Amino acid sequence: MTPSRRRLLLAAATTLALTGAGAGAAHADPPPDAPEQIDNGDFSAGVSPWFSFGTGPLAVTDGRLCTTVAGGLANPWDAGIGQDGVPLIAGAEYTLGFDVSATPGAAVKAVLQLGSAPYTTYAAVDATATGTAQRVEQTFTVPDTNPNAQLIFQVGGAAQAQTICLDDVSLRGGEPPEPYVPDTGPRVRVNQVGYLPGGPKNATVVTEATEALPWQLRSAAGAVVASGTTTARGVDAASGQNVHTVDFSSYRTPGTGLTLTVDGETSHPFDVSGALYDQLRSDSLQFFYAQRSGIAIDGDLIGDEYARPAGHLGVAPNQGDTNVPCQPGVCDYSLDVRGGWYDAGDHGKYVVNGGIATYQLLNTFERTKTAATANGGAELADGTLRVPERDNGVPDILDEARWELEFLLRMQVPAGKPLAGMVHHKIHDQNWTGLPLAPQDDPQPRELHAPSTAATLNLAATAAQCARLFAPYDATFAARCDTAAKTAYAAAKAHPAVYASPTDGTGGGAYDDSNVTDEFYWATAELYLTTGAQTYLADLTASPHHTGNVFDPRGFGWQSVAALGRLDLATVPNGLPAADLARVRASVTAAADTYLAELRRQAYGLPMPGDANSYFWGGNSNVINNAVVLATAFDLTRNAAYRDGAVQAMDYILGRNALNISYVTGWGEHAAENQHSRIFGHQLDPSLPRPPAGSLAGGPNAALQDPFVAQLLAGCEPMFCYVDDINSYSTNEVAINWNSALTWIASFLADQGDAGAVPATTCSVAYTNYGAWQGGTGFTAQLTIRNTGSTAVNGWNVRFAFTGSQRVREAWLAKVTQSGATVTARNESHNAKIAPGGSVMFGFNATTSGGANPSPGLITVNGAACSLT
Repeated sequence: MTPSRRRLLLAAATTLALTGAGAGAAHADPPPDAPEQIDNGDFSAGVSPWFSFGTGPLAVTDGRLCTTVAGGLANPWDAGIGQDGVPLIAGAEYTLGFDVSATPGAAVKAVLQLGSAPYTTYAAVDATATGTAQRVEQTFTVPDTNPNAQLIFQVGGAAQAQTICLDDVSLRGGEPPEPYVPDTGPRVRVNQVGYLPGGPKNATVVTEATEALPWQLRSAAGAVVASGTTTARGVDAASGQNVHTVDFSSYRTPGTGLTLTVDGETSHPFDVSGALYDQLRSDSLQFFYAQRSGIAIDGDLIGDEYARPAGHLGVAPNQGDTNVPCQPGVCDYSLDVRGGWYDAGDHGKYVVNGGIATYQLLNTFERTKTAATANGGAELADGTLRVPERDNGVPDILDEARWELEFLLRMQVPAGKPLAGMVHHKIHDQNWTGLPLAPQDDPQPRELHAPSTAATLNLAATAAQCARLFAPYDATFAARCDTAAKTAYAAAKAHPAVYASPTDGTGGGAYDDSNVTDEFYWATAELYLTTGAQTYLADLTASPHHTGNVFDPRGFGWQSVAALGRLDLATVPNGLPAADLARVRASVTAAADTYLAELRRQAYGLPMPGDANSYFWGGNSNVINNAVVLATAFDLTRNAAYRDGAVQAMDYILGRNALNISYVTGWGEHAAENQHSRIFGHQLDPSLPRPPAGSLAGGPNAALQDPFVAQLLAGCEPMFCYVDDINSYSTNEVAINWNSALTWIASFLADQGDAGAVPATTCSVAYTNYGAWQGGTGFTAQLTIRNTGSTAVNGWNVRFAFTGSQRVREAWLAKVTQSGATVTARNESHNAKIAPGGSVMFGFNATTSGGANPSPGLITVNGAACSLT
């Protein structure tokens, strides 16, 4: 096939169909011992992993794969049906067979080829398809080895529109694949990035030994710097391995290139450093810029290899996202839905996946207002990240989140239309496309899919977050978000059971969800936190999730979002009654306790059960989300055990696992680098880049939900059900909601520094709001700071953050400034000293444009958190 596969010419419609084996002439079967190289050639598993270009939608009808093709296409290769990842061996003999029919009749060519330029042909089979299905078979020898060849049925070029169907597509021959044995490297499994000096340091050793073994920790120069004995743990259920564990937490000296030796094996090298995760915070966020739709990607920001033109703006061969119609029968309008992030390995954009990803980026920033270790958000401030909006006066992480928020807002059904205020569930290609395919080269028509209650509530929740977080930086955008959130929530209440179809999975994922009570709870929580309105509080407290258990042992994700509402109610300052707030916070620490207990049970130290059901599509993000709960419990309580649990959970992600692999590209001695992505297709086309550093792979999936791993890994133990190959979308895809979890925890980890002892509190602050004035547009507040330590304070600097639009107008007894939502108060010359047991006070008047106005959740004096009274 030539590069013109990327071009779709419009003409009269034609339908092609590939048919069943019994419909044609008799034929000889391939040798019974020849291995089959085609996945789902009988289409019994539906359309996947087949894709098409230049055709109508693919569909399985009466067991056949059928589609339509326009007449008048200039070339046969302007339309096609294909499959990637076909293994070929040079000099081996193969038999290609298929059943085909076409109405009214057309020439069809099956081509085995290189799947990228120059599209070298290895073999081609011509057929004249008619309305009667016929069997076509041909045996040949291929000239080149290619483990990832492409089979394409070229179906364009007919004068008339065609209906074409295929069935029983088979390529038998070559050699049976060698049994797959992963390269797991040394039997001593460590966090390949390293350990925080004051934090936990654990490793796992695969060994046949049943008694304790000696271990040695060595410096880069080979000197033994610590030693001890292992703890035998028996057979680990998730890996099937007999293992021991090593705890070397007592070693706290920073260093690089350390190794751990046990049982004659030496681990991959690692560091001990308080700056270990600083770059991961930036790298994990960089992923979102690389996934942006509708904007040219600047190589100066992200690296020349990632530079590309804007995708899906209507520049040929794209058909654009600026004027997208609905699927037939869904709506009578088109929407401009440009922008946003490509969801995962494809070019689709999904509101429910975008919702949780946006939430986690916004929440990463909002945490800086209430977490004592977050340094007031200085490391996420304007100018700290590699985004084109840097230096615009807005924290860079909010700029990145806004790129998706703008897209989510555009997905709302316009006023005056049926289901006005609801939100379209998704927008993506009409048909699946093959690998690799740059966004700007995607030729498929784009379609809006029907609105759903789940999507509508995702917008309500994230737009409510937007309204309070953007208020100090862009009041107009914040007001737009506020209106959209309230409109969406009202629309969802009017249409509470409009569900996405589980069968709507052609060209993009279905993302179906028939239980949206959790979405209602999350959206209500965010609206209450932003507005403080009693109507939302009433809905919140009426939800069964408000008093129910929202923390699953297997974590939370896009389909289970009640935990998002609970985490925000526990951390974002609000007006919940004291007893209710205490119960909400206690539920977070109770969940964290269960995750800590599970982590201690697991020989690989992850806060996830060890059964096969705990290893599922995208499970790595759920592991991290359980670590997020542990981290949040630490922020709430300052109990170091929760912090250490969150830190240790990341050891699994970064190499302490059965496969001895870091699941984050660019991080670790042996890291994933071939994640499933149409954009980052280096494995298939060396001219393309690998996923950027900081990209998280989905991780082991015991269900083996793609043909590549179903054949390769049959019978795998759960932790081994993963392969770093671009063809495995069910274990090795990237996704925005997985990287958003990584972003959150990377920011938390970077904030912990050395992870040493938690300092004792030596101050207390009473914040008193004396009430609103001028019709609610302003208020007066006072802070009283008490020195509860044993030494005098000589000069003080008080810092706290408002939740929304509040802005200090004037102050007394302190020099007060404000940047964004953050207020800084410095002593006057006459009140600089606070003796032990003594106190000082200052006050201010502030304006507000409305919404909730709770007391701050964190107040620091000279950078140290104070207790709130």
